[in-house]
Amino acid sequence: MSNKSLFGLIAAVVLAIVVWSSFYIVAETERAVLLQFGRVVEADVPPGLHFKIPYVNRVRKFDGRLLTLDTSTQRFLTLEKKAVMVDAYAKWRIADAERFYTATSGTKQIADERLSRRLEAGLRDQFGKRTLHEVVSGERDALMADMTALLDSMARRELGIEVLDVRVKAIDLPREVNRSVYERMSSEREREAREHRAKGRELAEGIRADADRQRRVLLADAYRDAEEIRGDGDAQAAAIYSSAYNQNAEFYSFYRSLQAYRESFADKRDVMVLDPGSEFFRYLEKSRP
Repeated sequence: MSNKSLFGLIAAVVLAIVVWSSFYIVAETERAVLLQFGRVVEADVPPGLHFKIPYVNRVRKFDGRLLTLDTSTQRFLTLEKKAVMVDAYAKWRIADAERFYTATSGTKQIADERLSRRLEAGLRDQFGKRTLHEVVSGERDALMADMTALLDSMARRELGIEVLDVRVKAIDLPREVNRSVYERMSSEREREAREHRAKGRELAEGIRADADRQRRVLLADAYRDAEEIRGDGDAQAAAIYSSAYNQNAEFYSFYRSLQAYRESFADKRDVMVLDPGSEFFRYLEKSRP
């Protein structure tokens, strides 16, 4: 190969490298800025194929998708000076690529660190304005909405970041006070249980006393009704006996004597010592030929 051909090949390779370095692509999921000797000359490069001057211009690309800042658990004080352990996170994305680059040098770690400090300060301020009940249940949604608005305003102004949402994942008591809180809750539940048991025993005694009273009343009424029925039956029986006796007194006396004989001599071992002329044997005497 001659020197002329070698120089031509080298020139072609250099030209190819220059041409390749003159174009760049920005994806749909990216945000980019074009720099010229370190100075931003195009703040927000749109997605697509673009031209740049090699070795003069430089392109910085950033992730334009929705990103998550997951902070570590922090200790805050509520309005009544009660300590709580808060675990929160924020959802953010780049809103101004130029401001984001100048504020963080385009590094997500730096952006997360600065945003985390702002989030921590904002949460401390929001928790300090509310009671424990409010931050746990009463105004938790309002707290997160206020925190999102405040953090978004600051992040747009200082970091070129849009904060879409701030969420409190968990609110716990510190470990050193967990036991005392649980013990107090347990003692309160035991006190309530004792009160309910005492009320239950009082109601049970009242129910038993009322049941006993009703039982005595029912037995007394039943005994009265039974005695009335028995008395009425005895009276009717006596009337029937009297009517039957009046129809044939002699036959009735004979029938009653036979019943007396049957009952008296039902057992062969029975012994009776009577005067043979006793009235008891009157019908037996009459039956002799």
